[in-house]
Amino acid sequence: NHYLGLSAILFTIGTLGVIFRRNALIMFMSVELMLTAVNLSLIAFSRAMDDMHGHVFVLFIFAVAAAEAGIGLAILVVLFRSRRTINVADLDTLKG
Repeated sequence: NHYLGLSAILFTIGTLGVIFRRNALIMFMSVELMLTAVNLSLIAFSRAMDDMHGHVFVLFIFAVAAAEAGIGLAILVVLFRSRRTINVADLDTLKG
């Protein structure tokens, strides 16, 4: 139960970071925090049910998170070099 409570707290903090912060780097870190919370809950349920499927899902989520981190940070670096800001409100050039 403690693991699920910690997972809920981490997911809530990540959700609030995505909703209320306008810095793209903070939003990126909040999404990573939400992925970590999901991993923690999957491991907790997997251990409680003595099933290995949760562990397999966590490995896939780790692979996706690593790819997201590499590509996401590269995109943020390119945006900062071209616009000199990573504030989401200032990055409106993608609007049609």
